[in-house]
Amino acid sequence: MKSRRHVDAAGARGFSLLELLAVLAMAVIVFAVGAPSLAALVRAQQIRLAAGELFDAIGMTRAQAMARNERVEMLANGQPGNDWSLGWTVFVDRDGDHVPGAGDEILAVHGPLPRPIATAFTFTAAAPPYYIAYNGAGRSCSDTNSAAARMGTVSLFDGPLVRRIKINMLGRVRLCDPSRDSDCDGPDVPP
Repeated sequence: MKSRRHVDAAGARGFSLLELLAVLAMAVIVFAVGAPSLAALVRAQQIRLAAGELFDAIGMTRAQAMARNERVEMLANGQPGNDWSLGWTVFVDRDGDHVPGAGDEILAVHGPLPRPIATAFTFTAAAPPYYIAYNGAGRSCSDTNSAAARMGTVSLFDGPLVRRIKINMLGRVRLCDPSRDSDCDGPDVPP
């Protein structure tokens, strides 16, 4: 019969306190060096995601207008409805008041974008209400005339990071990054 070897606790080798402190100090240094890069990566992903959500909502507004063959509007939440960072509502304006209400068919509601993302916009008509609307043909239009094109740009900002959503005269939408893409102009970064 073979004998079993027992490991004696006195013979086991571990790490000394000094060795553990040295490893911990190196980990803290690596984390301190990498943390700013990680924060920048998180901010870049956050604005990319927010721009993608707004882009998708505009595309859904257009698709719903074509599927229903009627005007569908998208309005920034909050009063006076000019801050897209507060979220948005996509609706069929049944009562014609250009504000989502009880008589309207609400298709989608999106809550506020994460802070510190800010928004700005430029549309062909600078006067309120600030909305995006599509007619049944899938063309961007004004709230008073379904045949009048309404194009523009919605910009999202997170510090120096910028993403823009451009709507052309036909209602087509594209997402761009002014640091990489040409023809991606829009409002300046807010102070």
